[in-house]
Amino acid sequence: MEIARGGDAILARVRSAIADWAGPDFAMDEVKLEAPIQNPPKVIGIGLNYLDHCREANMEVPKEPVIFSKYATSVTGPYDEINFYCDVTQKVDYEVELGVVIGKSAFRVSEKDAMDKVLGFTVVNDISARDLQLSGAGQWDYGKSLDSFCPYGPSIVTLNEIEDPHNLDLSLSVNGKIRQESNTSNLIFKIPELISYLSRGITLLPGDLIATGTPFGVALGMKEPVWLKDGDLCEAQVSGIGTLRNTIREQQ
Repeated sequence: MEIARGGDAILARVRSAIADWAGPDFAMDEVKLEAPIQNPPKVIGIGLNYLDHCREANMEVPKEPVIFSKYATSVTGPYDEINFYCDVTQKVDYEVELGVVIGKSAFRVSEKDAMDKVLGFTVVNDISARDLQLSGAGQWDYGKSLDSFCPYGPSIVTLNEIEDPHNLDLSLSVNGKIRQESNTSNLIFKIPELISYLSRGITLLPGDLIATGTPFGVALGMKEPVWLKDGDLCEAQVSGIGTLRNTIREQQ
């Protein structure tokens, strides 16, 4: 009995300490959600990682992951505006993706141990300036990294809360009309393979964000592309994680 009473007292003190540390609660409509990590060490994009997207882009299915960067200055919040300048790009596209957030440093990690390096998962909209990315010099990093071109969030759902990251529905709508629908089971290169491949020569750091690729349905793949324009509402969703809601704004 004495042990039980002592345990209760300790538990009460722990609960009190947690309450003091946590601070007050706020309703969601009283706060503004920012990107979960506003300045990630790296944002790594994976291109052509869904078979149907390879076909609509008229590109061969890759034999190894296609890697590009999105600079940290492209990161913005889950409900922030996405801005573009028409003298820079006139072909703004969307790409819903499952994001993987690294939790532990990883270098030359095996596929078997790769998931141990994951903190959790998030939703990414890999906004892309297709005219920069695919025309002229083919500036992938520039076309992917314009300011505000990497909205993500609205949270990081930890690894233990997702039963199977390779069985998540993802979708994207523009002004309420579905443009993309798929499931992460369709990824060509799965998460452990991506982490192992990247870490063969690059140290992955806590906070790094990997955008794992997008499925069929982007504007680029349409016979007559419908690019994002001023006032469009873009909503990107991954089941079990949440939804991004970003309005497109053309700046002068």
